[in-house]
Amino acid sequence: MFKKIMVPVDLAHLDALEKSLTVAADMARHYNAPLCYVGVTTSQPSEVARTPEEYKEKLIKFASEHAPDNGHPPTAAVYNSHDPVTDLDDILLQAIKDSEADLVVMGTHLPHHIDAIMPANGSKVASHTNVSVFLVRP
Repeated sequence: MFKKIMVPVDLAHLDALEKSLTVAADMARHYNAPLCYVGVTTSQPSEVARTPEEYKEKLIKFASEHAPDNGHPPTAAVYNSHDPVTDLDDILLQAIKDSEADLVVMGTHLPHHIDAIMPANGSKVASHTNVSVFLVRP
């Protein structure tokens, strides 16, 4: 049913993504689909990496350690942004196109009143793409 699954990953907050990463791996096994892990970073040094190149190395290592053994090697894509928080939705939409994913599995938070003014990333991505989006709550 699904041919490629994209999973947004924030290497600085992996503990919050544990459930969505497990769901993505389970779905990849079930549908025998490859996973594409997507990360967004900045050119400025951060707590995760000093450079976008170092961030990509870490994301590739993470992907190889966390992807299911279903015969499909994982891929990793890193997008560079001067303001990842502001640009995240647009970058994820571009990553869906670039990766040719037909399913996105991503973590999300419980709904809050502020979501009426500033929608969560998952709901914005789901409403602006024609692929399936599976939002995983903590």
